[in-house]
Amino acid sequence: MRLSSMADYAVVAMTVAARHGCPMVGADGRRPSMNAALLAEESGLPAPTVQKLVSRLVAAGLLSTTRGAGGGLKLARAASEISLAQIIEAVEGPIAMTPCVDKGRADCSLEQGCAVRPHWPVVNEALRGALASVSLSRLAGLNDTMQETKSMELSE
Repeated sequence: MRLSSMADYAVVAMTVAARHGCPMVGADGRRPSMNAALLAEESGLPAPTVQKLVSRLVAAGLLSTTRGAGGGLKLARAASEISLAQIIEAVEGPIAMTPCVDKGRADCSLEQGCAVRPHWPVVNEALRGALASVSLSRLAGLNDTMQETKSMELSE
């Protein structure tokens, strides 16, 4: 299985957003508001792609937006509560190795007599479970950052 470019870019964008929102970064514990332009700049992704991803990630409840002065983008919940599976599904839809397991998708000529079809849901759930076990905080390296910060605070 290979991720689409959009799913890969969504993971990149979300890791940048997670790092940007990390309160451990910056002398005053704050960072300027994140917006799509800044997210594009910090991630190296094209701005139109980031705008499309932001729309999908907001619709999936992974990012939230605030309008007005001081507004912008932020994670909708803690990075530790967002999984790799959720990010991929926000862009790609349900995680499935084959389309025949989706209701209403009959694009395989073997579907009626396929002996393997009943087993695909087990495989799909195992794959989704593996992706769900990886948190955004782990992908963004926030656990390492928090550990380093705690170690620095303890040594002072």
